[in-house]
Amino acid sequence: MAHSPEPPAPARTPAAQRPGMDFSLFYFASDSEEFAGPRYQLLLDGARFADTHGLAAVWTPERHFHPFGGLYPNPAVTGAAVAAVTERVAIRAGSVVAPLHHPLRIAEEWSVVDNLSGGRVGISFASGWHAADFALRPEAYADRRRLMADQVRQVQELWRGASLAFPDGAGTEREVSVHPRPVQPELPTWITSSGSVETFRAAGAMGAGVLTHLLGQDLDDLAHKIAEYRAAGGRHVVLMVHTYLDDDAEHVRELVREPLLRYLRGSLGLLLGSGFDGRRRIDPAKLHEADVEFIVQRSFDRYVDDCGLLGSPETAARAVERLRGIGVDEIACLIDFGLPPGTVMKGLERIADLNAAEHAHG
Repeated sequence: MAHSPEPPAPARTPAAQRPGMDFSLFYFASDSEEFAGPRYQLLLDGARFADTHGLAAVWTPERHFHPFGGLYPNPAVTGAAVAAVTERVAIRAGSVVAPLHHPLRIAEEWSVVDNLSGGRVGISFASGWHAADFALRPEAYADRRRLMADQVRQVQELWRGASLAFPDGAGTEREVSVHPRPVQPELPTWITSSGSVETFRAAGAMGAGVLTHLLGQDLDDLAHKIAEYRAAGGRHVVLMVHTYLDDDAEHVRELVREPLLRYLRGSLGLLLGSGFDGRRRIDPAKLHEADVEFIVQRSFDRYVDDCGLLGSPETAARAVERLRGIGVDEIACLIDFGLPPGTVMKGLERIADLNAAEHAHG
């Protein structure tokens, strides 16, 4: 087996090297069945906006077999679509669930997107968490965390041009490499963490970035994990937050209330039934409706008051300063949580203003 002598490169992009907080767009639609019109119009329109307004990246996830997030079963496909309508913005998977795929397939697909985009792709790798997703590869579920770590290394080696040995259809070990060759000599890499400090440390040790969120962790928890990540050598932290900005913070709170409550109900049912992040699996149908509503309402208040960019530019600027203070490098703005597409697009103007202010003296 051939190995490249070069160590894995940290996840860095030209945008990430500029001073100030970076802003990107993150897509994880609340319910694919809600879309009456063209289902990917907001993705493409938002990507064009990000491209022409200096945002850092467009992230699309991998979700299977559920209306919640179901618009995005393959980030390489959505990434290719973004590549076709943009010229500058980075195109990233948030995330590729590595154990569901062969490393050769991951490297091949993303090499194609790298070529389509002229060298703008990056991948955040995830181990996966919902057992239903592993209908695609059930034998990988129990050992998914170790498999992901191995696959990150393999994909990076294939990306650099190495030939790796895999058994072929006749059971013979065969050295294979990836075609087409990617444009970027190194693959910008992140590791997706739902909150495990060990994942943060491991990402730092391998020179990868971290992509995380505030579901199940507060800012004090996150600050500790980022400190551990930096101590291990990590250099780039991306935090996904729900985002909508307008001039009047109270107007925004009421505008996002019903869409975000629906979004939280959908995610709650999915997460409780999955044993998310090692927690005990709970059948949402067995919870009293009043208990569900209490959890959802508390979550709504937490997202609006502490965990999101849901308010005015002034409240957002304070939130950005707080996130910068704990070591966040990039805010991935989750925008498709249920607001009408026209409203979402209007709110992007305020994100662009924040981004411009952050880099005005860069």
